[in-house]
Amino acid sequence: DAYAAQLYRFLLLRVRQPADAEDLLQRVFMKVVEALPRYEDRGLPFGAWLFRIARNVAIDFERARPSHEALSDEQRDADERQPAVLAEIMASRTAIRAALAVLTKEQRDVIVYRFFAGLSPREIASLMGKREGSIRATQFRALAALRRHLEAVGDTDPRLAEAGA
Repeated sequence: DAYAAQLYRFLLLRVRQPADAEDLLQRVFMKVVEALPRYEDRGLPFGAWLFRIARNVAIDFERARPSHEALSDEQRDADERQPAVLAEIMASRTAIRAALAVLTKEQRDVIVYRFFAGLSPREIASLMGKREGSIRATQFRALAALRRHLEAVGDTDPRLAEAGA
């Protein structure tokens, strides 16, 4: 329960559809229950182990998914939402994905783990097999790259500026 919201946000960013993220969250917890008897405390945070399982579940989902899909759940539900709200949600998600796309894979992973999943630099370091200082430096470089990108497209988020990027 302590990690459910963080795992859901992490999975939602990976798979894009709330219903898919909910299904994958269930798969993650099923895998956790199955693997718990084999879990060994090796000094790594328990959360890092959970996020590694969630990452693998999301990767498996993406591999099994067809390259083209019909209408997304959001598009199907458009009639139930006000058009302006739907447009704002879609624009925000598109902007976030576009900004994250300018980062290296390592930078993107650090940003996703840090700000979308809420992991600490120590937990991210354990998860990625790196030193905590390296994670902090990668985060700093990633935030600077995001700021440059957002300034170039004229969409600077004041929270990003406050983060010191």
